[in-house]
Amino acid sequence: MKEKIRVTINGQRCTGTPGQTLLEIAQNNGIEIPNLCHNSELKHYGGCSLCVVEAEGSPKLLRACSTVATDGQVIYTESERVVRTGKISMELLMSDHDGDCRGPCVMHCPANVNVQDYVQAIARGEDREAVRIIKENLPIPASIGRVCPHPCEGGCRRAMVEEAISISYLKYFAADRVIKEGGYLPAKKAATGKRIGIVGGGPGGLTAAYYLSLMGHRVTIVDAMPKMGGMLRYGIPEYRLPKKVLDEEVAEIASLGVEMKNNFRIGQQETFEEFKSHYDAVILAIGAWESMPMGCPGEELKGVMGGIDFLRQVALGGRPDIGDKVAVVGGGNTAMDACRTAVRLGAKEVYVVYRRTEKEMPAEQLEIDEAREEGVVFKFLTNPAEIIGENGQVTAMKLQVMELGEPDESGRRRPVPVPGKFETLPVTCVIGAIGQKANVKGFETVELNRKGIIAADETSYRTSLEGVFAVGDATNNGASIAIEAIGEARRCAKVVDLYLQGLDIPYRRTYRSEKEVTPETFADYIKLPRAQMPTRPAEERRNDFGEINLGFSEAQARAEAARCLDCGCHDYNDCKLIRCANLYEIHPERLKGKKHESFKEKRLVAIERDQGKCILCGQCVRICEEVVGKGIIDLIGRGFETTIRPEFQTSYAVRGCLDCLKCAQACPTGALRIRENEQVEEA
Repeated sequence: MKEKIRVTINGQRCTGTPGQTLLEIAQNNGIEIPNLCHNSELKHYGGCSLCVVEAEGSPKLLRACSTVATDGQVIYTESERVVRTGKISMELLMSDHDGDCRGPCVMHCPANVNVQDYVQAIARGEDREAVRIIKENLPIPASIGRVCPHPCEGGCRRAMVEEAISISYLKYFAADRVIKEGGYLPAKKAATGKRIGIVGGGPGGLTAAYYLSLMGHRVTIVDAMPKMGGMLRYGIPEYRLPKKVLDEEVAEIASLGVEMKNNFRIGQQETFEEFKSHYDAVILAIGAWESMPMGCPGEELKGVMGGIDFLRQVALGGRPDIGDKVAVVGGGNTAMDACRTAVRLGAKEVYVVYRRTEKEMPAEQLEIDEAREEGVVFKFLTNPAEIIGENGQVTAMKLQVMELGEPDESGRRRPVPVPGKFETLPVTCVIGAIGQKANVKGFETVELNRKGIIAADETSYRTSLEGVFAVGDATNNGASIAIEAIGEARRCAKVVDLYLQGLDIPYRRTYRSEKEVTPETFADYIKLPRAQMPTRPAEERRNDFGEINLGFSEAQARAEAARCLDCGCHDYNDCKLIRCANLYEIHPERLKGKKHESFKEKRLVAIERDQGKCILCGQCVRICEEVVGKGIIDLIGRGFETTIRPEFQTSYAVRGCLDCLKCAQACPTGALRIRENEQVEEA
């Protein structure tokens, strides 16, 4: 029987054998010590210094991977000194790491949907796999793909070649096809016995219900409206999002066992305290359902209404009396929805009144262009001064002519009145679409912020009440886009799940590295045009509420997805570097100084090496020399200029690489990539 030694690590008594390192004993006893250069096939030499630990009686920190344990040692892996050293080590490494963990499309998505992977799956013809990837972060892709203003496309580097990938349309292409095949739902975990109540059946509430149900909890959603969907149903017109599509995705969520109660209003059916008493945790996702007032005389006249109120009436099957001449005030997507809906209701003249120029409009350019095609007239640099009426009915609007001054806090130039300059616009209806706010009636026991909406912690989503969380438009910064609410709701679901396990752990944003690129980086790429979504002609679509977009053909979608540059790291899911980086709250951007040159080298044919990701741990060199016995790659240069390069290039060396690939498998950072599908005839 082998002799045993005993080591105490973080208060846990561990056993090992003489000759084992502290790292080996820790790993064998289920204790993780961060490390990058440890490899069981190589002799330890403590190159990365990330595995340092503190030992009682030792004035200096010890490298766990190369320190042989002694009987009776008392070790600490999470002391203040150890954490401080680990943090600075990671900041130094990441400050010189020039590589993408995830593509900028993922980084720009408020829900962190893994765009690059699902677009790649669509390019391969694997639509079900694409939907599986999407639903890790977004449970209603067919609906969101139709209406999202796609901030992901704002980060797409294909725009440096010609135009961004049509990410949002690809999302609903794949989702539609999978729905027709019966849909996709991941497996649920075993029932936990915990009950969760969600107030609000919009995108945030539905998202929280989806993920919490998958976690095994029993979920009930209540909503004041006749059907689930929130603003997706009652704020977005049918021509953009057919409600049949939304119904199918809501039904999928219900099929997980989520109980859905409609026409249930807090304060009427139950007080909030009564509702809360039924559940182990509650999430408020009540949305922002009230239109902001325009703040000008005459708003009380008949024929003046809020944009959200107008769209809701139409969604409920009503036909508001708007007359022949309609003016919509505002420049966002709600204003575009309102003006285009007015066209479809038969108004002969529809105007959009906006106080800045078209360049400053927050609405999507596509929405503006399509509204103009449908006959909407834009009156830029005008602002309501007074709404005029006769016998209580609106008849005209007095417009203050504006000009642009200095930029405001949003970066847009501030509109200022031109003294004494006005226009009068005859109208039969005025629709104000300048913003919206939450109605918090019934939730008076929850603390509100200075804006009069629910105050919720931005990392734990906790409110002032124990066990009550809040997300979406009714919290903190107010109304935003659906994908923002979805992102918050998914993160909140994780926090609530931990809360129900007795853990108070706030959500912490994952650290990710992003590569610095310029248009010159992509100068040699072949220019390929972005796929254009086929649409119904304006003269036809303006007369009904049928869906405008006709959808991509399969050929279009596959070709469009194939334009993806696949910016993110091929090794992200297995990358030791990023896993270690996220053990700490690091800020490598604070470190300034010279960085190593970043380039990709493909001389080994079977393997591509990305110098920007390399941390010079030397594992690839040592594996090749000490384990394989080839010595094909080596450290070249001295000091800061040291790089790893292939020493020679022969057919024998290339064949050896193709049959081995151990260096790439050992790399802890994704700096080496096996070129699996590329030709090697030059060998």
